[in-house]
Amino acid sequence: MRTATRPLLPWVVWGVAAIAYAVAIINRSSLAALGPAAQDHFGIDATTLAAFPVIQLIVYAGLQIPVGVMLDRWGSTVLILSGGVLMIVGQVVMATVADVRLAILARVLVGAGDACTFISVMRLLPEWFALRQLATLGQLTGLIGQAGQLISVIPLAWAVSTFGWVTGFGGIAATGLLVTLLATVVLRDRPGEGTAFERMTGRRGRLTNEARSLANSPTTGTSLIGPPATEMMAIQTADAANPKPKRIWDGPVRFWVKTRRLLSLPGVRLSYWVHFTSPFAANVFLLLWGTPFLTGGVGLSPAAASGLLSLTVLSSMFAGLLLGPISSRFIERRVWINVGITLAIAAVWITVILWDGAPPVWVLIVLLVVMPLGGPASMIAFEVSRSHTPRSFIGFGTGLVNTAGFTASLLVILFIGLVLDWQGAGSPENYSLGAFKVAFAVQIPLWALGLTMIVVEQRKTKRWMQEHGRKLR
Repeated sequence: MRTATRPLLPWVVWGVAAIAYAVAIINRSSLAALGPAAQDHFGIDATTLAAFPVIQLIVYAGLQIPVGVMLDRWGSTVLILSGGVLMIVGQVVMATVADVRLAILARVLVGAGDACTFISVMRLLPEWFALRQLATLGQLTGLIGQAGQLISVIPLAWAVSTFGWVTGFGGIAATGLLVTLLATVVLRDRPGEGTAFERMTGRRGRLTNEARSLANSPTTGTSLIGPPATEMMAIQTADAANPKPKRIWDGPVRFWVKTRRLLSLPGVRLSYWVHFTSPFAANVFLLLWGTPFLTGGVGLSPAAASGLLSLTVLSSMFAGLLLGPISSRFIERRVWINVGITLAIAAVWITVILWDGAPPVWVLIVLLVVMPLGGPASMIAFEVSRSHTPRSFIGFGTGLVNTAGFTASLLVILFIGLVLDWQGAGSPENYSLGAFKVAFAVQIPLWALGLTMIVVEQRKTKRWMQEHGRKLR
């Protein structure tokens, strides 16, 4: 019986961590279908509405590297639980205040908590699973996260419209509390380490003491030969025999030294631009501007808009099921898979923008099926990063790469709000399809920049790998 339960623990740990990530996605995208409702609730224009997700994403992106540093030091469990508490507090504030300044503070708390979650979940995976499983598990984690986005699109919008603002956001806070309590008694950073509850009580259970990773499990029935080691550069350590006294500026200096050393590797830079380029269109649409575009621009009913938004989430989930095995099978072509998906997204959006008048429903369906493929495609960035980042830098490197897509997203969200206001179409009563087409065109320069940099860094990475006797993987 013991032998049967021990291999199950990695899956339980991953499952609870993935659920915590799904709750973080619910928190992140809780305004996805509530843009017009938020404008009415707070009495704000388009630029101020855009400030909610923009500030949230600034906090999220700005904290990725600091959170990565803390992750390497304190581990995933502490960061996931801390993030959960921050999001709970943020949604309680969002539910109960009427002042827009306090509402922005609430989104800051949500962004800070969200920043702690995803990279912490990704950091858990190599501790519990074999390298050959990581690409598929990464995509499955993203798929479960997309289920959280589906909840924010339909049930949350229904709860707010039916029971009111306080009940809707209070329900998110309550859900977050339940999952955080579950994580306290389940999550373990690695085999042999206790849960947060066990650390607090000082008592470790038999399950913790007997835990082992599937990476070394002989019961998997598959080959134990994994890919080559991922440590692509040496880690210099201080001379223990001659320790230097710490100075106040040592922390920032080490931080910038770490950043420069990581960015000196073309493969890390490549992973940054891969993550920058493909996901921002779907993020922008789902986090804020999708519902206003479909209702105020195209002229759909709120119910039809919610249905189409749910289609984007389902498409993303389906893509997550396929891209994990595909990117694992075609390792040397995985970057070009990302590029192909990005080009398809850009082509469909340009078609919508240039369409004379309102695009027909079939064009909108194509847009909402193709556009969300960019989210799962961006997970390829973490596979590339893992191939070039030393183990002791994993949290830092993952955080660095994860800033990319969200930096692009917050820029586009802000620019769309500014362009709408510049055209005098910044409030629900002034929305127009023409104004939205001009506003969404701000995505095109970012696609051009990202694709150009991917091509440049892919060539540099290939040359670097050849010089060091490595193969792309």
